[in-house]
Amino acid sequence: QVQLVESGGGLVQAGGSLRLSCAISGSIFGTKIMAWYRQAPGEQRELVAVVTSGSSTTYADSVKGRFTISRDNAKNTVYLQMNSLKPEDTAVYYCNQWPAGRTWGQGTQVIVSS
Repeated sequence: QVQLVESGGGLVQAGGSLRLSCAISGSIFGTKIMAWYRQAPGEQRELVAVVTSGSSTTYADSVKGRFTISRDNAKNTVYLQMNSLKPEDTAVYYCNQWPAGRTWGQGTQVIVSS
């Protein structure tokens, strides 16, 4: 059974940075396309960034140039470096495969104050 554990969220001022981590167990991580998603209050969950097994990346237009997704296959971990944060980045952030599997972690809360 796949387990996803996100961490690294917090409260930060606009313009600040955070680095999120997601530890994955119970799957053949190295072969999976992984992604970060986020869900703001009252909104649907949205795709933020994707990284392939070969570390090719794709980003939502709203975060392009500010966020960087990466992975460490030896540690079964995927990261999201978030710079130049904006209040509209406030959300709960989740990692999952892409396309998303049925199992979700608890997410990590990011709050960006103006």
